[in-house]
Amino acid sequence: MSEAVSEYQNVRVFAPVSIGNVSVGFDSLGLALRPIDGQLLGDVVAIEPAIKNSFELKGDFADRLPADKESNIVWSVLQTFEAALLKRQIQVVAVKITLHKNIPVCSGLGSSACSVVAAFAALNYFYQQPFNDQQLLLLMGQAEAEISGSVHYDNVAPCFLGGMQLMLHNQAQVALSLPLFEAVYWVLAYPDVVVSTHAARALLPPNYERSTLIRFGQNLAGFVAACYQQDQALAFALLKDEVAEPYRAKLLPNFEQTKAQLLNMGSLSVGISGSGPTLFSACADLQTAQDQASWLAENYLQTEHGFVTICQADSVGTRLIKTDRKNKDTA
Repeated sequence: MSEAVSEYQNVRVFAPVSIGNVSVGFDSLGLALRPIDGQLLGDVVAIEPAIKNSFELKGDFADRLPADKESNIVWSVLQTFEAALLKRQIQVVAVKITLHKNIPVCSGLGSSACSVVAAFAALNYFYQQPFNDQQLLLLMGQAEAEISGSVHYDNVAPCFLGGMQLMLHNQAQVALSLPLFEAVYWVLAYPDVVVSTHAARALLPPNYERSTLIRFGQNLAGFVAACYQQDQALAFALLKDEVAEPYRAKLLPNFEQTKAQLLNMGSLSVGISGSGPTLFSACADLQTAQDQASWLAENYLQTEHGFVTICQADSVGTRLIKTDRKNKDTA
């Protein structure tokens, strides 16, 4: 065992936050984001050789997760990955897996996806990449389903691949990358109230009227076309949530009033990030984004643990990182 372990190198992998649904694409669109101030907003997973498998939980929001390894999705990822290795007759070695939980759970920012994606990617790097991106995505989707209750990739795919991803109901290709509006600023405001994915999904009706489905399809198709045409005005005019927002808005603090205020301040579009409670506001320029960030910090946050950040699209997605001399993770 010791000889096998010595062949493997320590790795650290960062997975960014993402907006699921992006209003117009329920379970079908996802967008990875990076703060413009350079901070790494997302989870980090570190893998290192060990005598036996072990797990450690760290990070700003570690106290919001159970400390025992069996209750953490990252431990489940390790077991799933090792089973996949054994199916390929690849030797499994003992590791210590450390989750740096830097995103609050049930935030609407793809928190569970960050952990799942970072863990799978880190293990894949550690084992010198035995699985390709498509194979990893399928494994990630199944792991995410353990938390959300169903397989959907609108956080997993952008978190892993970067950019804006359109989900495909196709095992041969999970997602399709869409052209980005790279000059747009995305203001994220997490108020620090709990909205579970299960609870948010339970609010949705089992059936929708035909007119709602028609509008949903028209808006999504038009948005995708506008992305390829790089027609920003059309794209954001179509960024409407016909499926979830009418039912989930009550879960967010003063959402309707907040949305109206941000639109009056010049937002291109305002919506619920994933299941909430984080909201996003898309802005055409930095000054508008900064003004809205200041307003949200004063009026939307509910506790000192809430936060507001200004982002742009993250075209890279999950990546290897290193630690500087001050013990700070850097891309």
